[in-house]
Amino acid sequence: MKKTIFICLLTLICSSTISKISAQTKAEKEVSIAFEKYFDARKVQDWNTVAEMESSSGTYNTNSDGSFHKPFSKISADQWKASGQSGTLDTYYAEFCEISKGVVYVRFYYEGIAANESQSQNYRTRVTQNWIKENGNWVLKTQHYSPAEYGGVHITNSSDFDN
Repeated sequence: MKKTIFICLLTLICSSTISKISAQTKAEKEVSIAFEKYFDARKVQDWNTVAEMESSSGTYNTNSDGSFHKPFSKISADQWKASGQSGTLDTYYAEFCEISKGVVYVRFYYEGIAANESQSQNYRTRVTQNWIKENGNWVLKTQHYSPAEYGGVHITNSSDFDN
């Protein structure tokens, strides 16, 4: 009897997980693949791929450090290279939400060791992005980086990740 109950519970848990995975829209799946490619390119400093995966008309990039009024810009591969960005950074808990046809909102944590020239430091930030369908490809249009340092106005707990 216990074995039957265990199997039933396991089946229920697995089927609900599978239904959540299959509920992801086609656009969300495509953006999740593009997102992974984009951040893999950043990790290995493939700046040509990074620049190609950003909107050809430019992007809005903002940091929560008072730089809200950064201009609309188109960053070339050479500009990415000149930025000196490096380190070991990874994305965590990425979520993809199709907010309208041709627009997918992404939010995630970006953490690791950030380096720039001879300096390096621990890095942890929350990021939100909007990806758009442009000429048949998903490209990055906006991104906002907000510090996720410990001790702010909210202490993260497990219920923050409940649906």
